[in-house]
Amino acid sequence: MTSGQLIVITGPSGVGKGTLVQQLRDRHPELTLSISATTRPPRQGETDGKDYFFLSRQAFENWIEQGELLEWAEYAGNYYGTPRQAVEDKLTQGESVILEIEVVGARKVQESFPQATRIFIAPPSLSILEQRLQQRGKDSSEAIAQRLEHAKTELAAAEEFDHIVVNDDLNRTLEQLETLIPL
Repeated sequence: MTSGQLIVITGPSGVGKGTLVQQLRDRHPELTLSISATTRPPRQGETDGKDYFFLSRQAFENWIEQGELLEWAEYAGNYYGTPRQAVEDKLTQGESVILEIEVVGARKVQESFPQATRIFIAPPSLSILEQRLQQRGKDSSEAIAQRLEHAKTELAAAEEFDHIVVNDDLNRTLEQLETLIPL
């Protein structure tokens, strides 16, 4: 049986990773999205086990200690991570798995899966990123300021990845991703 391909999609918060991944999966249902775990509370409309696995801080730390996570990072005061077993099972079954994760986590995945296709999604500019964060209406102005400051560090790391795609036009960006991902 052929092993599946691991696809890592990363970039700053608000750059459009979630929208791009959803549209990729709509067009290519054979792609599996790994569901991340987090300690942040669910946002309105989010479902445990579908959008994220919502865990207490203690439960997440237990997963860290037990090696249950492929990668994890603390971001904006909360833990985020990828449950290891589910990803490994899908890859063994020959499925391609997308990880939509933060830059710190993407670096950790590189250590375990150097053969992964790693794609960095960049905004056209910081000011456009700020507009997108404000328009989605999910965060306070303080959280947006934190995310923008963090984005500067993440953007400086873009060159570490196999591919950099600027999300300036959703359809064009989606087409670029389709050329980079083994489908």
